[in-house]
Amino acid sequence: MMEARRGNEAIIEQFLADGMTHMFGNPGTVEQGFLDALEKYEDFRYVLTLQETVAVGIADGYARATGGPGLVQLHSGVGLGNGIGMLYQAMRGHTPLVVVAGESGVRYEAMDAQMAADLVAMARPVTKYATRVTDSSSVLRVLRRAIKIAMTPPRGPVFVALPLDVLDRPNDEPVLPSVTPHTATAPTAELVRSAAALLAGASAPLLLIGDGVAASGANAELTRVAELLGADVWGVEMSEVSFDGRHHLFRGQLGHMFGEVSRAVVEKADAVLVVGTYLFPEVFPDLVSPFGPDARIVHVDLNAYEIAKNHPVTLGLVADPKTTLAALGAELEASMTRSEREAAALRLRRSSERPRGVPDDDSLLAAFARQLAERAPEDLMVFDESLTAAGVLGAYLPPRLPGHWFQTRGGSLGVGIPGAIGMKLAHPGKTVVGFTGDGGSMYTIQALATAAREGVGAKFVVCDNRGYRLLDLNIEQYWRERDISHHAYPRSFDLTRFDLGFVDIARGLGVDAMRVEKHSQVEEAVERLLLDDRPFLIDLMTE
Repeated sequence: MMEARRGNEAIIEQFLADGMTHMFGNPGTVEQGFLDALEKYEDFRYVLTLQETVAVGIADGYARATGGPGLVQLHSGVGLGNGIGMLYQAMRGHTPLVVVAGESGVRYEAMDAQMAADLVAMARPVTKYATRVTDSSSVLRVLRRAIKIAMTPPRGPVFVALPLDVLDRPNDEPVLPSVTPHTATAPTAELVRSAAALLAGASAPLLLIGDGVAASGANAELTRVAELLGADVWGVEMSEVSFDGRHHLFRGQLGHMFGEVSRAVVEKADAVLVVGTYLFPEVFPDLVSPFGPDARIVHVDLNAYEIAKNHPVTLGLVADPKTTLAALGAELEASMTRSEREAAALRLRRSSERPRGVPDDDSLLAAFARQLAERAPEDLMVFDESLTAAGVLGAYLPPRLPGHWFQTRGGSLGVGIPGAIGMKLAHPGKTVVGFTGDGGSMYTIQALATAAREGVGAKFVVCDNRGYRLLDLNIEQYWRERDISHHAYPRSFDLTRFDLGFVDIARGLGVDAMRVEKHSQVEEAVERLLLDDRPFLIDLMTE
């Protein structure tokens, strides 16, 4: 039996045993016991944020860059409420976060006093698992269970409510590393042969991929299968590097708003391999299958829920992408006929002949992206929340190195600045640049204060078009679908009535900044961005 110490110390020892050395949070009174105990542990770092959304956003970037888990402290019901929007995007993106929040105590539960709330009920819709500890002898057991669930594919955020009086009691639980089950499973040889037979003879094969490929580390295996089939590759839910964006088979990302965009890509394919993604993630998806009626569809994912969730598939394989793609590649090499190989080789050759390269664009955004791409180190890390600017940025800074490029996911705005801070904390020796928009940045602009306070030398670029440009584009689609004539955009989309003053805001929060309005300023801006390892912000006027 371990010598009793308070639960406040025990939970920190458990976090350290699981390699969790950073906690991202915003302090509160009901968490004061374990926040005070943190001072005793020199190898544990509390990263202060000025709002809970920022804490979750930084933890999300940190977990994605390290492989997780990320540890978040929120303050009771009000703090959890502030963090729920960002927790939603972590859930949709399968980020392994361990979120804890204090409450005044089990003994006060019947009082329905100030800040009383059902934290578990609040957290449940945006987490894989949510629970509350009420027994002081089961604190670490519950935490280990939560950590295991967060880290087991499909990964995702979990929540544990920790009442103050439970943590104040003596705790003699042993500290043991949490155990995450191995999921590197492969289908049987018979199922692999079936998958290969469905794909090999296709005349118009297609690969649809998502973040499950990156989570499995299956980039090389995916590339081999794509080349064997001569199949175009499209990102569906690809917010991490699952395929080299410079490869001639990569066609880009499907849209996230309208099902007709996906339909135009997939409707002529006669064989489709879906790996590590759900179908389809648009806000307004097709209500009927966008695939051709005779298309053969093979779906590989560790998330059984997503296979055939919305549209039928021919063969669904609940298995690890890496091991499955390795087996599939070997089977294709062994079983493809000569004519099938020749047809695939022809498709591969034709794909390499397609015109590629950067757009003929003389915009300020393109000039900046081109200059940054030329001068930044090869292992530049990018967090891209630029949204309507993403096409230009992707032409010059495509997804390339696994673990070095992330995009927003789940529909939450404001993840770009905190996400870049989390990436830089995970990899302090690398250059990290976070791109965001003028609208999205204002959700979490106070994250700059954390960068300044903690000495986190991430760089930030606000793509400033002085409006919610994505809403302009979406309402244009809305008008077209309903035969409504084009007219002035709603005033609620407009940010031009006054200057948000990002340079002044950044400096007020302790981060140096520069506004770029002319091409002649681009070289200086990139030079200052890459000059040292201190946080720096550029307000880049894109329109």
